[in-house]
Amino acid sequence: MNSIKNQFSIKDLENLTGIKAHTIRIWEKRYNLLEPKRTDTNIRYYDLASFQKLLNVSYLNNNGYKISKIAKLEEHKIPLLVREIASSNNIESHAINAFKLAMLNFDQTLFYSTYESLLKEKSFDTIFYDIFIPLLTEIGLLWQTGTITPAHEHFLTSLIRQKILINTEKIQSTQVNTSQKTFVLYLPENEIHELGLMFINHELVSNGYQSIFLGSSVPLESLEDLKNYYDELIYISYFTVKPEKDDIEKYINDFSQLILNDTKTKFWVLGHMLNSLDVEKLPKGITAFKSIQSLMNNLN
Repeated sequence: MNSIKNQFSIKDLENLTGIKAHTIRIWEKRYNLLEPKRTDTNIRYYDLASFQKLLNVSYLNNNGYKISKIAKLEEHKIPLLVREIASSNNIESHAINAFKLAMLNFDQTLFYSTYESLLKEKSFDTIFYDIFIPLLTEIGLLWQTGTITPAHEHFLTSLIRQKILINTEKIQSTQVNTSQKTFVLYLPENEIHELGLMFINHELVSNGYQSIFLGSSVPLESLEDLKNYYDELIYISYFTVKPEKDDIEKYINDFSQLILNDTKTKFWVLGHMLNSLDVEKLPKGITAFKSIQSLMNNLN
């Protein structure tokens, strides 16, 4: 396997699995569940097989199996039992673990097979809400703690982006607009995290709305032109890392003055950077949302 990261510290395992390092050590010493290796300089580490086994052990434990019983299982029977349980119960947790492994191994085949298995039971929308959103939240934390590299994150997000685009195209090819509202989706300058916005675009299109997706890093001045073509516009943006904390209030005010100069135009915004704002004091016509789901609920 062509994996960039194939050695893990116990802290890496804690970050990846959510199991405390103290618990991992107990399972290791008392039940011999893991066998750490040592580098040439005598530093302990765990290989990819140990990480995979820990994910499976954790999954079984969360589904009612005692550690003492899991420890007595033959090595090859642990993943078989996990698959058996996952096929009938708590498929979300198993799928998230499988996607993590696909990411760490840069394994497209595992990603596709896991996704196709999910599609047999769930719609694309459900997969995104129940699995991809929690997975992406975890991936963000893993990247921040140095457990994974940017290459891992880009590999996974590019595959998820592909699925959003495919499903959006299917709808657009037969879409009939049923609303007078037009949505303009964009990201501010230097903001490139577009998966959330892409999924909102998918949801709008699937609900019969006209949605214009402009993508990342769009200057404010470029947004004003669209008002010459449509009577009722709702702009939507996703602030993940931009505008920065010190600039976000000015950005909101600049948007309000430049774009929101009539009652038919609105601005909906969501994303992590809104935590830097008092959303109760936003200018008229601007609404903040805590999640994609809450934004979509506002359409009804």
